[in-house]
Amino acid sequence: MTGTGGQRRVMVLGGTGFLGGHLRTAFRSEGAQVVCVSRTSPGPSARTGAPDECFIALDLLTATPRELRALFADTAPDVVVNAAGAVWKVTPQQMHRANTELTTTVTAALCETSPGPRLIQLGSVHEYGAGTRDSGLTEGSTEAPVTPYGRSKLAASRSVLDAAAAGALDGVVLRMANIVGPGVPAGSLLGDIAARLERYAEDPGATDAELLFPPLRAERDFVDVRDVVDAVLAAARAPRAEVSGRVINIGSGRAVRTGEVVERLLALSGLPVRLVERAADGAAPGAAADCQKLDVSRARRLLGWEPRRDLDASLSGLLSSLSLA
Repeated sequence: MTGTGGQRRVMVLGGTGFLGGHLRTAFRSEGAQVVCVSRTSPGPSARTGAPDECFIALDLLTATPRELRALFADTAPDVVVNAAGAVWKVTPQQMHRANTELTTTVTAALCETSPGPRLIQLGSVHEYGAGTRDSGLTEGSTEAPVTPYGRSKLAASRSVLDAAAAGALDGVVLRMANIVGPGVPAGSLLGDIAARLERYAEDPGATDAELLFPPLRAERDFVDVRDVVDAVLAAARAPRAEVSGRVINIGSGRAVRTGEVVERLLALSGLPVRLVERAADGAAPGAAADCQKLDVSRARRLLGWEPRRDLDASLSGLLSSLSLA
């Protein structure tokens, strides 16, 4: 299978997920032929019927290197975006399999594919670990992840970067801040709260109007999913000499206390649901909040990219994707 009419062919691994779905739509809008690879084919609502749309059902967690080499040879993509992985409500072992082992196997198969497509690995701010308020985390900041998720993503990124450094792969890692916007799934903090708001709108009498959490002191960089998609599109177009073998941060460049983000989401919903932050009985006073924010100057320089949507636009986009009565 090869592209026709000079169309670029883009393969999205994990293409039926939250971010993968946004990427499929965006690449098709740019005129690319899109090959979506996921464990199961999507339902009818996710299919457009467009001739430039192809779905391949393949469990990437169990696929052998031989199967992956055959996949890449048969589809001949120009770009592969790795949007597969696991973050919420899974064990550290499952994270390692879905994030590290999957990426390592994909990378090895691509290194044996000729001509090799560009691999865009979607990394995470959590690969850096704790930051400070003094300055944003740069691509040269020390990598010291403090969570199993961060460690699994860092190992995945290193497999891509090592292959690119050896000249075996055209690969780039986009380290993304915490993603928010239309369609954020349940499992994440904001996705769970959005689902709670939806239930409250449907039946206020059956859902508590108070959201009880421990103090949400952590300060985080939040970036809109639509801005992330713009960054991936820019990375797919960028010259190899500019981006291959590099890490590029994708974020808003500012940190906001998580509790403030939740309060703003509730306010924008217009529903009488409120956040209550309460420490557990006998809990020691909290330490100073950890702070993560990304320096995105490299993205501006190499991709011509910068975030265009502010936090209110992101939260409003999330609410617009809900069924609020």
